[in-house]
Amino acid sequence: MDHPIEFQHKQSAHCENGVVSNLLRFYGINLSEPMVFGIGSGLFFSHMPFLKVGGIPVTSFRPLPGIIFKRTSRRLGISFERKKFRNPKKAMEALDDNLNKGIPTGMLVGVYNLSYFPDAYRFHFNAHNLVAFRKENNTYQISDPVMEGYEQLTYDELLRVRYAKGIFAPNGHMYWVKNIPKNIHLEKAIITGIRQTCKDMLTIPIPLFGVRGIRYLSRKVRNYPRKLGVRKAASYTGQIVRAQEEIGTGGAGFRFMYGAFLQEAAQILNKPVLRDLSIELSGIGDLWREFAVITGRIVKNRNSLDESYEKAADLLLVIADREEVFFKKLKLAIS
Repeated sequence: MDHPIEFQHKQSAHCENGVVSNLLRFYGINLSEPMVFGIGSGLFFSHMPFLKVGGIPVTSFRPLPGIIFKRTSRRLGISFERKKFRNPKKAMEALDDNLNKGIPTGMLVGVYNLSYFPDAYRFHFNAHNLVAFRKENNTYQISDPVMEGYEQLTYDELLRVRYAKGIFAPNGHMYWVKNIPKNIHLEKAIITGIRQTCKDMLTIPIPLFGVRGIRYLSRKVRNYPRKLGVRKAASYTGQIVRAQEEIGTGGAGFRFMYGAFLQEAAQILNKPVLRDLSIELSGIGDLWREFAVITGRIVKNRNSLDESYEKAADLLLVIADREEVFFKKLKLAIS
């Protein structure tokens, strides 16, 4: 290797935020995971009955994979090189070439065959982000932001996850920092990120997204037992809980993370009102956590009499109302 890379690994709650934060730190730009999440407008909600995984509609608490990354880099003026490869061998050669040049390289991979993941966390999800920063004896040194420390993958193991099959197949997708401007306008990037989040949560006219999407999901959950039957209703609800609690950081976790972003933004922008709003959002995050507890017990058939689909649906309506008020306040705070 021409230039051995000393890459600082820092664990994060969500892979996309963590990879961006870790890659930028390598180049001397220290942004926390919440700051990356906020600038990249990572807080979102969607329930899409037409898009199914395993026959179950997709519920998501974030934008599509790669969107946070693209928005953050664009708003900070940082350019990244991105490539996909039809030929797996060429994909690995391109990665090796980057590492020989001393360039830590991010990749999209499938989770299911990641050898260092515990079995309980392996599922068919093909938009996981990690960084390769060194190759030694046909083994790659990996910084996976959701793991506590550095990990390793052999050539064959990395090749397999880079070419995982199924929805959002990564196709050898890799990316790396190409250019960083001399001056980064952090304040402008923060405001742009907040405005985008408010717009996404409040104004998308299709009733599957943002606050409208939460109300739409409430109607669906209320009708699950009658329309789907007990077993299928539990499967559908379990997928929501999994998206909220296991895939990334989901409903409550993302609200807490965005609250941390608003606390940082309050200091940078000198807007104390953002600190107050961060506390308000943490309260909404607690409601999402309560929803997960109720629905989790329903799925496991351990719910009490007052923990029903009706109560879960009612709670979603409360959350939607609270979030609508919150994002209107936030929009006004930075206008």
